[in-house]
Amino acid sequence: MPKKKKLPLAYKPVGFVLGWVGGSLAGMAFQATWKAIRHEDDAPDALDRDRGWGEVLLAAALQGALFAVVRSAVDRTGAKAIERSTGVWPVPEDGGRD
Repeated sequence: MPKKKKLPLAYKPVGFVLGWVGGSLAGMAFQATWKAIRHEDDAPDALDRDRGWGEVLLAAALQGALFAVVRSAVDRTGAKAIERSTGVWPVPEDGGRD
């Protein structure tokens, strides 16, 4: 049985940077989407007294969905790039990050 290649330690900092970039992109995507939907610069916060439940929950759901999509896209792109350059998938075969 051939020996498995080990992923270089270089993926740890790459994964950290990708996570940071993904979070920033998700934040920008949410702000742009909220502005397009509601024509407001600021999305409601859960503790914003002047906003209703529906608006607060809509903003939270939208933000969560966009964050998950952007995070998945950035993670997948990074993993594919690592696999192409090293020949090794960056996480063990038995699972992903979570």
